Amino acid sequence: MSRNPANREQFRPEGHEHDHFLLTTVVGSYPKPKWLNRARDLFEDEDHDFGEAEWTEATDDACRVITHEHERAGLDTVVDGEMRREEMVEFFAERIDGYEFNGPVKVWGHNYFDKPSVVEDVEYDEPWLVDEFEFAADVASRPVKVPITGPYTLANWAFNESYEDDEALAYDLADLVNEEIEKLVEAGARYIQIDEPALATTPDDHAIVGECLERIVADIPDEVRIGLHVCYGDYSRVYPEINDYPIDEFDVELCNDDYEQIETFADGEFAPDLALGVVDAHVAEVESVEEIKENILQGLKVVPPEKLTVSPDCGLKLLPREAAYGKMENLVQAAREVEQELDEGTIDVPAIGDAAPADD
Repeated sequence: MSRNPANREQFRPEGHEHDHFLLTTVVGSYPKPKWLNRARDLFEDEDHDFGEAEWTEATDDACRVITHEHERAGLDTVVDGEMRREEMVEFFAERIDGYEFNGPVKVWGHNYFDKPSVVEDVEYDEPWLVDEFEFAADVASRPVKVPITGPYTLANWAFNESYEDDEALAYDLADLVNEEIEKLVEAGARYIQIDEPALATTPDDHAIVGECLERIVADIPDEVRIGLHVCYGDYSRVYPEINDYPIDEFDVELCNDDYEQIETFADGEFAPDLALGVVDAHVAEVESVEEIKENILQGLKVVPPEKLTVSPDCGLKLLPREAAYGKMENLVQAAREVEQELDEGTIDVPAIGDAAPADD
């Protein structure tokens, strides 16, 4: 049950030189400039006089730099690289009444996550992202996409000390996300991405995510594009159920396993648009334009060109910044070359539904 995939056409750049249009974007996070990390160290140092005003100036400058960097790479829709965010759950938990923090929890190796606790019913107070969006939209000359951590992940990746179960918590959080999106839409946002990495690790809860999405999109205009990003996992455990999700676009991470799972979706019945990762977010090597073009063809096994979005596999924040930019630049160049070859009829487009059947 896709909402209105035709709303992608609003992101076609004015004067686009090809008849075909592959929407190019990024998932969200991007490497922070080294000077911003240094500024954070100073800001968090109680013995230093680097204060709130200086920190705000630093983050504003970083948002300008990265937004312009995305535009320089040629992306059709841009993000500020989440320069104001450190971690995808902590950022929102700090802004939602009902959460509290009790210190970091070891998650793997030497990595720690400041896992929050839900100690009372969650409530919406001040907007979470409106200022962030308005700043980026004012800086950008291209449409700005807004990534939001989804309610299922916000519930699943926290200690639940208040609700009967995580399902009830997720539904309350979904109502809050809906309220935030309404405010973003009022501010001019037209492209919202819901990030649900937790679904990849607990796919049996796909029905809960579906109900969360129903609540999220309630009364959101059809011209607002709603995407769902799910990190790498066994997608066969959520497909074809995702066809019933009220989304315009399903964003998958398949480049890092060389598209072994693409046949999962290539039955000719895939309902939403496909946002396909065509560069690997986990390796610093920059894929060539020709390699990326071959990856784009994988997406055309699932959807026709007018339903294909081209993006990195996931957020790029762990890569060297030079590598992240090189991947984006080559991604855009590859998409434009594929568009031209589609216009000319010289590209060998796989027949949708002819891929090998997925393993049971």
